[in-house]
Amino acid sequence: MNIGDKIPEILGVDQNGNQIKASDFIGRKIILYSYPKANTSGCTAEACSLQTHKAELEAAGFSIIGVSKDKQETQKKFADANSLEFPLIADTDTSLLQTLGCWGEKVACGHRTIGTLRTTYLVNEDGVIERIMGPREIKTKIHAEQILEIIK
Repeated sequence: MNIGDKIPEILGVDQNGNQIKASDFIGRKIILYSYPKANTSGCTAEACSLQTHKAELEAAGFSIIGVSKDKQETQKKFADANSLEFPLIADTDTSLLQTLGCWGEKVACGHRTIGTLRTTYLVNEDGVIERIMGPREIKTKIHAEQILEIIK
């Protein structure tokens, strides 16, 4: 997906078994972020950064939604362990990740693999992507601060 594209209506099922739809957020902006694997250091730092600044992001009109290929049970444990108060979509078949364009080849520890490319989509109140932050741009420990700087 690119800037100007509308995100899919059906986003997936979150850690609590709730179906998450774009229309659930009409009138609110969305931070839709993909992360490679729950309970890893970088993904935990990123999620905790977003949770720490959740009130500020919400005051700016944003809701947060995370997505990875982890199973629902794994997402639940990740959310509970880190007191995450936003949906984490369990995209086990990678259909949403592929649609978004954040599933592909990457190099990790010198090895080429296929997996989730850490990406953040800033989506407007109508479900249209306004900004895309790619893997090289995202600093996991201060990701929320990066977003707050962009939306000022």
